[in-house]
Amino acid sequence: MAKAPATQLQVGEREVRVSSPDRVLFEATATTPALTKLDICSYFASLSDVLMAGIGERPTALERWPGGYREGMTLTTPEKEGDGFYSKRLPKGAPDWVETVRVTTPNGRPLDELCPSEPAAFVWAAQMGTLTFHPWPVRRSDVDHPDQLRIDFDPQPKATFADVRRVALVARELLEELGLKGFPKTSGSRGIHVYVPIEPRWTFEDVRHAAIGFGRELHRRDDAVTTAWWKEERGESSVFLDYNQNLRDRSVASVWSVRARTGAPVSTPMTWQRLAETTSPQAFNVTSVPDYLADGDPWATINEKPYDLTPLLNLWESLPGGELNWPPDYPKMPGEPPRVQPSKKVEGHWDESGNRITPP
Repeated sequence: MAKAPATQLQVGEREVRVSSPDRVLFEATATTPALTKLDICSYFASLSDVLMAGIGERPTALERWPGGYREGMTLTTPEKEGDGFYSKRLPKGAPDWVETVRVTTPNGRPLDELCPSEPAAFVWAAQMGTLTFHPWPVRRSDVDHPDQLRIDFDPQPKATFADVRRVALVARELLEELGLKGFPKTSGSRGIHVYVPIEPRWTFEDVRHAAIGFGRELHRRDDAVTTAWWKEERGESSVFLDYNQNLRDRSVASVWSVRARTGAPVSTPMTWQRLAETTSPQAFNVTSVPDYLADGDPWATINEKPYDLTPLLNLWESLPGGELNWPPDYPKMPGEPPRVQPSKKVEGHWDESGNRITPP
């Protein structure tokens, strides 16, 4: 069969070239049709306003699946070649109008990442195989001070979406008690994310500590919540609050991003009432979300009022537990526990500060 010629998609005042427009990126399911590359590009074009409101002007890494997604496909990791991969640097060949912003990794390495400054940038990224956008919790004007606390609820293997939803609703109550407002969204998989807009005057490390404090208080109210870094300590039915997602060079799937899952589910912003009524996050997908948005953007007010992080930092300071593990690509931090699975730890090999003792 002859390959379909490239087409041009009008996005605002720009035309974006879409090659191989008929390439199937998602196969049909019982509830969703097959989706082509042009369908995905058109989806992002149709959501241009809410995408710009949600992630415009933010450093953004790209999760790319040039051949589309099929059941069983995986992301590339340092240990294993997969089907999808992350692009932290802007891919080569970008048009002159696609803008970037410079950020630094934990080890100080500079990166020039996509910085969406107009809707056409999302469609160009989709043309390059992007399904999921991973924006930093900062804006171009200040890349060192987050303006969002991101609470990432990650269900463990035996936890259900109903378990995560219950925890998220308890989190809402706690935030309101502390004088804060959270904005929930589905992750596009089994989890839930809650964003809290904050004043951009704290460091990434401060925001991480705020997330730990919040997680510890949440555990006191619902013991299914855990902040245990090691999987063997979490429990298979628990909901892990991934506090490290608030660090530099860490991110979660953006609002309105397509996830590499069967049926092309979308990470969908919701009101708290809508979340409480939701039983199947997979119902929010590329084909259904445009109609869902006909009622308006449920996160339309997220940027209206940034909050003081102090109440959560007070929890970090007052609740017992101390420092928790950092990601492996970060240097060893003061007070951090040993970076070894508890079941493999030999006490004599570590000093009181959690540093490995080199045998004589």
